[in-house]
Amino acid sequence: MNISSMFASAIAAKAAAAIGKTFTSAAASGTSAAGATAQASDKVTISPEARAALAMSQAKAASASADTHVDPAVEARLAAIKSKDAVSRTDADREYLFANDKQLAEITEKERQNPGSLTASEIDYMQKAGGFVNTFATLSPAEKALYDEAVASGNPDAAAGISQIAFIRMGSNHMAGGANGSTYDPINTEITAANIEKYFRFSIVDPSGQSDAKFQALMKFMQNHSVAA
Repeated sequence: MNISSMFASAIAAKAAAAIGKTFTSAAASGTSAAGATAQASDKVTISPEARAALAMSQAKAASASADTHVDPAVEARLAAIKSKDAVSRTDADREYLFANDKQLAEITEKERQNPGSLTASEIDYMQKAGGFVNTFATLSPAEKALYDEAVASGNPDAAAGISQIAFIRMGSNHMAGGANGSTYDPINTEITAANIEKYFRFSIVDPSGQSDAKFQALMKFMQNHSVAA
């Protein structure tokens, strides 16, 4: 198996494993969502460095999409491939995609050379182009910038905590379980240290404790980030 297909398979496996985590059922809690409306206790503040990184990533994406020298036949083939999910794609599809989607190839190589270095925009593009579940579509621009700042500061666990919230939102259908049998809407609940503590960290059942450790890292990062701001 070649590098592109191995990478696609690895990402698909990670996505499947994350989505496969058991979410705390709102029905099992036996409580009404009306009694547990999430309140945002603080605001996400973004440093100039994170804003610059986000702007640069968006500029690269815009530049790539503005390329007018792509053969229409190639564009049509790429569009056909991208209309399929990752599981439905053949090895030939993946080979063609990585050979002709320059932006995806660059993102893939960046991750191979420096695992965990991708920005939120790059992950968002990779998920879409790769046919994976597009969890990062659930993050707001400010939340994506916060993710970029966690990556830039060398805090992969905090970044992973944001990724976990994106997974929760994608699989929640607007309702998930929080602390003490409460329920909440993760899609409309802001990412704050208080909301992670009261809601998000209870929405993934993980006996290993790894998921909670990432939430703890994210809470600490946000608290330090708030003090620094």
